[in-house]
Amino acid sequence: MSPAGGGAAATSQGGSGGGNALFVAFRALGLSSNHLAHVLRYHRRHREFYLVTAVGKSFHTYNVKRLGIVAVSNALPQDITYLAADRMLVFASCGSLLYAFARNKEVFHTYKGHDTDIHLVLPFGEHVISVDHDSILIIWDVQSEEEYLQLNFDKAVFAVSAIMHPSTYLNKILLGSEQGPLQLWNIKFNKLLYTFPGWGSGVTVLEQAPAVDVVAVGLVSGHIIVHNIKFDEILIKFQQDWGPITAISFRTDGHAVMAAGSPVGHIGLWDLDQKKLLGQMRNAHATAIAGLSFVQGEPLLITNGSDNAIREWVFDGPGGSGRLLRFRMGHSAPPTKIRYHGQNGQQILSAGQDSTLQLFSTVHDRFNKSLGRGSVNKKKSKKKGLQDVTMALPPITTFAAEVARQSDWDGIIACHQSYLTCTTWNYQKGSMGAHKLKPEKFSKNKHLGVYATAVDITSCGNFAVIGLTSGHVDIYNMQSGIHRGRYGKDKAHEGSIRGVAVDGLNQFTITAGSEGFIKFWKFKTTELVHSVNFSTSPSKMVLHRDSGLLGIALDDFGISILDVETRKIARNFSGHQGQINDMTFSPDGRWLITASMDCTIRTWDLPSGCLVDCFLLDSAAVSITMSPTGDFLASSHVDDLGIYLWSNRSLYSLVSLRPLPTDYEPSVVMLPGTSPAEGMYVTEEEETSDEMIEYDSPEQLGDTLVTLSTLSESRWKNLLNLDVIKKKNKPKEPPKVPKSAPFFIPTVPGLIPRYASVGQENDREQSKLVKFGVLAQKSEFHMQLEEALSKSNYESPLGILKDMGPANVEIELRGLSPEDGGSIKVMQSFLRMVGAMLDRRCDFELAQAYLALFLKLHLKILSSEPALLAELSRLSPQLEELWIHLQTLFNQSLCILNYLKTALL
Repeated sequence: MSPAGGGAAATSQGGSGGGNALFVAFRALGLSSNHLAHVLRYHRRHREFYLVTAVGKSFHTYNVKRLGIVAVSNALPQDITYLAADRMLVFASCGSLLYAFARNKEVFHTYKGHDTDIHLVLPFGEHVISVDHDSILIIWDVQSEEEYLQLNFDKAVFAVSAIMHPSTYLNKILLGSEQGPLQLWNIKFNKLLYTFPGWGSGVTVLEQAPAVDVVAVGLVSGHIIVHNIKFDEILIKFQQDWGPITAISFRTDGHAVMAAGSPVGHIGLWDLDQKKLLGQMRNAHATAIAGLSFVQGEPLLITNGSDNAIREWVFDGPGGSGRLLRFRMGHSAPPTKIRYHGQNGQQILSAGQDSTLQLFSTVHDRFNKSLGRGSVNKKKSKKKGLQDVTMALPPITTFAAEVARQSDWDGIIACHQSYLTCTTWNYQKGSMGAHKLKPEKFSKNKHLGVYATAVDITSCGNFAVIGLTSGHVDIYNMQSGIHRGRYGKDKAHEGSIRGVAVDGLNQFTITAGSEGFIKFWKFKTTELVHSVNFSTSPSKMVLHRDSGLLGIALDDFGISILDVETRKIARNFSGHQGQINDMTFSPDGRWLITASMDCTIRTWDLPSGCLVDCFLLDSAAVSITMSPTGDFLASSHVDDLGIYLWSNRSLYSLVSLRPLPTDYEPSVVMLPGTSPAEGMYVTEEEETSDEMIEYDSPEQLGDTLVTLSTLSESRWKNLLNLDVIKKKNKPKEPPKVPKSAPFFIPTVPGLIPRYASVGQENDREQSKLVKFGVLAQKSEFHMQLEEALSKSNYESPLGILKDMGPANVEIELRGLSPEDGGSIKVMQSFLRMVGAMLDRRCDFELAQAYLALFLKLHLKILSSEPALLAELSRLSPQLEELWIHLQTLFNQSLCILNYLKTALL
């Protein structure tokens, strides 16, 4: 009774989603920036500044006014290693290649010539300069993609680490080295003009000051040298104690201020007039400052870092320090748990290793919201700052959320890594909640090794259930935080709790213990109702409340489906080769989707008990969740900051969910980029591939079957009652023709509509009697029947009859009699057409309706003509035999249906 799914796998053909049949890479969420410095551009036509940041294999373009994303580039083969931009193009290096992007999206030029990875790029008018790790400098012509000049430096003597173009220095570039010296080159004549001896430390940053001939040099030692390169003299020398200088920028709005970044996330503000430290912006980023730049002529500073954040600071205060104006950020450490929030499928709650809980919108980045970082003491952490590590709670390992009462009190509960106390969070306020839930038994004495492992919140939003490693399971009130009960006399399980769940009606609580038991408890009385023993310990548990199905992941990498109503195992699946990290049900409860450390995501079809989809990834999925609307699957991965969406192809294309063979090996699928994938749309070639061929149904499935037509019932059902319908619909007064209606063109009465001339119209006004010869003309159907009598092919007249309405069908059949312009041969041909329809067993209901109307109209003629009687005698047994066959099939079906209703199975 419990079919086992084999360890089958599906094929996949890259990021376009051609191989895996069910889920296709769509887009990534929560990615804003990485360790590369951003680029600031000015668009003359828009009169607006734009910000460009690298995110993996593509880059984002934001407007500075709102920090709203306006464009996402196409993905490159590898991760971007450096970004630069001029007025028209964005240059991105990828490995040993340099790409030029037009319109912030499309690759316009590709420059090939380096042997090692490029790490520096400088746009230089009609040329672009690139430097690789071997200190080989190549100058390219932007349009022709040809090499203009190549300079080779000895890495041991002069390893190029920074490059810039001094303002007003025509055809000249300034190079900084890891050894410390600087060199000024004229690239037009390939000539070294001057060598600066340096300051005994490697150069990390070169930045042009607002003043001509003045350059700021950032060193590995933390010194900042403001140097006049024309006279080779030091103007100002500063020192930061936070390590090497990572970025430098100057204010250009009338204040002589320089900002310098550091590897620890602090920013130093230096007053150039008074030659002293003006202020510090501590903890501007959680990691190193990758790039910072003042907006030209405005008191705005834009910073980005490898903590996946972009921040915009405004300097409008009296102290000269900046305040945070806008930001775009995601997790600074990989997410640990993701779950869809709400029923519209537009929001995803995500907990990360950075101890934060964040909400990501699948619609637009402007709807993202951070609920903050968990802290031991909320008031003290506010005073010391959010970046205070000593007050931060450990990362959230699992959480549960409910929207029912989230506007009244906290609706989210979370447990932290190796931490006993569980925290509540408030969605409406966007912050940590008011309660910290901890059992009274462990409040006084600290028990080593006891911490919360599993949580769930009831569908009403009033209660939270928490499981501990000690085997205790407690109930708390979410509004007051008061302890409301405990399951079991002493504790619920002998081993640690691996999962807790409450059904949709708050009738039962289900707990899973590491000793191998799944226990069912009454929610209110906390009495044990039933227990199920597994030979292997459960590792995770997820409940689909609507269908009452419980998914259980086991330590032997197997999966069991337990029916909560019958409390019996309904399905067993096997096939994963590693620990199962997460599971999720589809909204209708038909699929169970699992993610494992073997880097696969598998979809199991519960009714058939088979594996129907599987795809392989570069990194294992840590957590997965299915949208409540069923349109997307979201996943988070090992050592990855993003949340990735996979579109459900079954909603917009034909997908075959056949069981996959056991010897099928999946190939690697690329993670989606930040823009919707172009390959998500299915092409005709994919639809007609061997994996999925669309079935084209023939007109007749089998010779023994009876096939109905595709016409609506209104076209044939009322053919016998047309005279009654005409009487009911007959108007009380005849319609009056307007005296002057020039837009009506008069027609000649008859079966075939024809326009009347002026003379015919005058004759019609004089006499209302219709001549018999007009009615006697042959219609198209009449002529096709005469022709079919000799050819014995009745498809053409039948097609004409199908296109007609009920009233026209009656007129055509009435006109077959000799009195109305027809003939005995035409009537005989019509009966043979009905016989051909019965022989083919197609259009069965049309044959019955047409024959019934024909008999009703021409019964007197049929009984008096021997030729027609002979046709009817051949048609009658054929019709009777077909009805007996149908009656037998109907009786068999009714018998089986009656047995299924009454039998005790």
